[in-house]
Amino acid sequence: MSVQLLLDGAWFTVCDPGALLPGRGVAVLLPDGEQAAVFRTRGGAVYAIDNRDPFTGARVLSRGLIGSTAGHPFVASPLLKQRFDLASGRCLDEEEVTVRTYPTRVPSLGES
Repeated sequence: MSVQLLLDGAWFTVCDPGALLPGRGVAVLLPDGEQAAVFRTRGGAVYAIDNRDPFTGARVLSRGLIGSTAGHPFVASPLLKQRFDLASGRCLDEEEVTVRTYPTRVPSLGES
């Protein structure tokens, strides 16, 4: 059992599901040297976005706080507090800004 991200058409294992505490994120290193922030919501859904905060350039989104608005889960950057929709990557505070999202799956927990 593992958490996997879809990268270039292939599933890549990034961590054990036990590393994902509900409501918290973890940073994972990708094969190209970039980082993704992987989150598990309190409802059990798993999401992954780029770990780089586009407003500061710091790789900190995995340390942000998870919340939801209108039924959409988001993470708030720990630095300037902008909120990013975990499903679309769209910034909820400045809609022209986005972060990359990654399809995820956890075979024993279902796909998201």
